[in-house]
Parts: sequence; C-alpha cells; structure tokens
Amino acid sequence: MTALTLSTSSAATLRADAIVVGVAKGPKGPVIAPGAEAVDKAFGGKLATVLETLGATGAEGEVTKLPAASGLKAPVVLAVGLGEAPAKGDGFDAEALRRAAGSAARALAGSKKGAFALPVEDAAAAAAVAEGALLGAYAYDKANSNGNGAKGGKSKGDEDKKNNGPLAEVALLGAKPRDKAYKAAAERATALIAEVNRARDLINTPSNVLDPASFAAAAVTAAKEHGLKTEVLDEKALAKGGYGGILGVGQGSEAPPRLVRIAYTHPKAEKTLALVGKGITYDSGGISLKPAGHNETMKCDMSGAAAVFAAVVAAAKLGLRVNVTGWLALAENMPSGSATRPGDVLSMYSGKTVEVLNTDAEGRLVLADALTRACEEKPDAIVDVATLTGAMVVALGNRTFGIMSNDDAFRTALHEIAEEAGEASWPMPLPADLRKGIESPVADLANIGDRMGGGLVAGVFLKEFIEDGIAWGHLDIAGPAFNDGGPFGYTPKGGTGSAVRTLVRLAERTADGDLG
Repeated sequence: MTALTLSTSSAATLRADAIVVGVAKGPKGPVIAPGAEAVDKAFGGKLATVLETLGATGAEGEVTKLPAASGLKAPVVLAVGLGEAPAKGDGFDAEALRRAAGSAARALAGSKKGAFALPVEDAAAAAAVAEGALLGAYAYDKANSNGNGAKGGKSKGDEDKKNNGPLAEVALLGAKPRDKAYKAAAERATALIAEVNRARDLINTPSNVLDPASFAAAAVTAAKEHGLKTEVLDEKALAKGGYGGILGVGQGSEAPPRLVRIAYTHPKAEKTLALVGKGITYDSGGISLKPAGHNETMKCDMSGAAAVFAAVVAAAKLGLRVNVTGWLALAENMPSGSATRPGDVLSMYSGKTVEVLNTDAEGRLVLADALTRACEEKPDAIVDVATLTGAMVVALGNRTFGIMSNDDAFRTALHEIAEEAGEASWPMPLPADLRKGIESPVADLANIGDRMGGGLVAGVFLKEFIEDGIAWGHLDIAGPAFNDGGPFGYTPKGGTGSAVRTLVRLAERTADGDLG
C-alpha cells in the first residue's frame, strides 16, 4: 500500500516527483488554495495566472501539470481543482479535499513520491487529504487474477505494477508529525484505507479465483493475523443447522456455500454491533438466468461481504472500544440440474418458508439466514450490506446507496454517519403496504413482490427476519459498489469498497457512546 508521511518541510525544498497544490474556482478566475504559498512565490505570485493561461478553472477534479519554477526541488507542479472557493473564513469541505487528493494521486500513478501541499489547517482536513490520496493511489494487482500468481516468477501483473503501479509515497505537507491529533489522523487513515483496499481487491478478483471457500479462507487468514475469532460453516454444517436460504442459493454450483462468522471483541466494550454481508461470489441469476450484458461484472455481487470483512478488521486495527461481529453469507448462484427452480420452497434458518419465484432474487435469501443467526446473539444493532437490487440503482443512480431501517432514528443516524464518512447515501422507506406483495399461497413468504419499488420490497422481505427490539439497518449498495465506467476523484474503475468507511464510522460512533 502507498506510504503516508507527515512533513513540516516547505513545498519549495522537499524533494519529490511532483508537488500537488489546490486551485479553486473564484469569482474572477482560479484561486490558489492555502498550502501552496511557497509554490506560488516560486512563480513570482503568478501561479494562478499561469494556470488560467493553461486552461485551468479550479473545477472539481480538474488536473493541470506544469514544469516547476526555479527554486523548487520537485520538477513538476500538479494543480488539482477543489471546486468553488469557500466563503472568507470558511475551510474547504472534507469531501472536496478527499476527491481532489484522490484525483492527484491517480494522476501521479507510477511516481515514487508526491508532496501534497493542500489545505490542512487542522487534523480533520489532514485526515481528509490523507484518506483521499490513499484511496486514489489504489491499483489492483493483476497477479491476483492468476491462480499461479503466488507461486513465484514474473507475471504481466508484476510488469504493470512496476510501470503503472500506484503512487508509492504521499508526503502530507503542513501537517504536524509530532502533534497527537495529526498523528492519530494519519494512523487512522492508513488503517482505514488499507481495509477499503482489501475490499476492493476481493471485489476485483475473478470468480474462478475467489469462490465461497477461498473467500472464507481469506477471512480465516486475516483473523489469525489480527487476533479475531472465526467460525466457518461449510455445506455439511449448513445442512445440519437448517440454513435453507444459503444452501438453496448455492446448491446449483460446484463451489459449495459458506457462512463465516468473524468477530472482534474489546475487553471494555459496552456495545455490540453485528454486520451482515451478502457474498455471492458470482451471480448468474441461477435458473432465472441474467441476459447477456448483465452478468459480466457479477463477480462484484460479494461486495457487501467484502465491506463487512474489511470493517471488522479495521475495527481491530483501530482498537475500537466496541464488539463487532461480521457475518459473511457466501454462495455462488449458478444454473444446473441441482439448482433451485422457480416455484421451489425453501425452509429458512428462522423456520419460515419462502417460495422462490425468481432465483435471481437470491441475495435476500442468504441474508435472511445470516440475519436470523446474527439476531440470536442479541447485538445492540445490526446492519446488513448488499448489492441487492437493480431497482435501487434506478432510484438513486450509480454513486448513492439506499438506507432502510426498522427504526427511523437509526436510519437517520446511518445517513448522517455515511455523509460524515464521505459516502453518498439516501434514506428510503419501508412501506407497510408492500408486505402484501410478498405473500405466497404455498409458503410463509415469496422472495419477490411488486415490481415497482423493488428495492423497498427487498427491504420489507429482510425485515421479516429481524428480531423485535433490535435496531436494524439495510444498506443497498448496488449502485456504488462497482464502477464500470472511468475513474473519478478517489474512486477507481472496478470495485470501490463502498460502505467500508460508513461501517467503520458507525463502529467508532458506537464505541464513543454516540448512538445511545
């Protein structure tokens, strides 16, 4: 992972491949942001004029490279747009700083060191820049796509990493390495983004390399490294335990399903969070087969489980004073002679029966079993994360996830936490009238209901498996989990690690006693 250092050196004297400065949109043209004073001085106070001549406006994410002026040790100045300049006396928004730093880090791919002279007037601003730069410096190692990649020898991935790998080091100028707040911000950013990148790596790994068993093995390996407890239920244990939802989804595949429990505990914790992740390592739709054009990226259907796994490890790295238990519901949804058929009835772990009317509505089936199991441990709150419905993408687009809950106050808190973490989200309702649509003449429930409001219907279904008295939240990350377009800000092409930062912030807030 990209190294992060705090530096009190001047932007003029620090040796680096490039100096990153911020530029904002002012009423009369681009304005140089705080932090770049030494660089502007090297340009005779005319850096804004030079940038404007080159076409820079200060628009968010805009990147302009130019040769450094004499007097600067770095050979290149990279100006990155921050968007509209804030009102006098106000600082830049944290998310604007994250995105700008991420854009700059992406533009410096292949470089050894970038000196970031962006506005860091306090530890919170420094944290935002650090997070953005580390997020933007991500690159998937293609060697992970080769089942033989770990056996040694050079691969195409090795060459890509050497020539086009991520920025190797981020030097954060203006930060105070001896200041406890700045140091803590840097340490948190490093731990947090390492786990976001863990989730990204898992999501980007091809399904022929990452199946339920290998995903479970990765969780066990990480648990040993970070002192976590794990329990893995294989297909025999799932059958013995009556996990009909997970088994029903996975029975069509030659790669059998798993349910993984991975837990972090703190000796002084007063609260316990349960996180449940949908982990469909490949989703063909099953017998209700997805059409061409809708299945090429379905390796990403385990993004929820990846986020939960990463969040539990992050909580351990940060030593949070809260217990966090993750449940990874892992299966591969494939068509075969043994696959669940439309019209089949599954007996769930809860004892309820479900008529499967569409085998491509499989995520809610594995989640239902995992949610029921999580409720048995009586956590203070449960949050599930899933790439659950295309309907949520239609409603909210590709960059915003939906939040549903059985508790309005908890839903509001989750929305605030997501926004604070820098992840776009929106609260969604669970209309009671949609419950009638999932009634079945042959089972307790059907796995689909009304087509309109399909994302909400899925939430209504999941609510049926939550024990009374437990606050529950549902994050449908179907839109932002996988970016199949071009990279932007700190968001790469491919797996994004959506919801990891939100879950970690939730754990921090819970540890601090902010959620009651």
